[in-house]
Amino acid sequence: MRFKVAPDPVDSDLLGAVHGAIPLVPGSVDDCCARILNRTAVTAREDAEAWLTFCRALHLATETDRGYERQRCDPTDEAVAEAFVERVFGVPELLDALDAADEPLSAEAGFAAIRDAVPTWERNRHGDWERVWTARTRCLLDWGVVFGHVERADEGYRPV
Repeated sequence: MRFKVAPDPVDSDLLGAVHGAIPLVPGSVDDCCARILNRTAVTAREDAEAWLTFCRALHLATETDRGYERQRCDPTDEAVAEAFVERVFGVPELLDALDAADEPLSAEAGFAAIRDAVPTWERNRHGDWERVWTARTRCLLDWGVVFGHVERADEGYRPV
């Protein structure tokens, strides 16, 4: 399963704080979101849920039949960086596009690499889906920097 959620702002310290706010004893989505809102700089319930889902994608949280529970690992672990590539929608395609490019790619060029993979329902969900997905691509590239797969160069991004 690949997750489409990659929260903004891209902030490794906030990721660590959100991870730490997720309970070790399973809690409901509402309980987990309340903990994230109370213990981190996240201010909106919708954003807290996005961070919880992102943690699930990165194997920092697990959904059980009793709710979500924190996994005992560090957000800087190599396994978390690998989960980002394997479980977040668009990341493998972006990394392939960066590898194939002769020069750093902008977020717009990165979006062009994943444009055809964007599901129809996502296209129909947003009035200006290309703008939304270009911003999402920039966010994915910035998370790629955090996880050590990408680096910023000139006016774009290149593989590490």
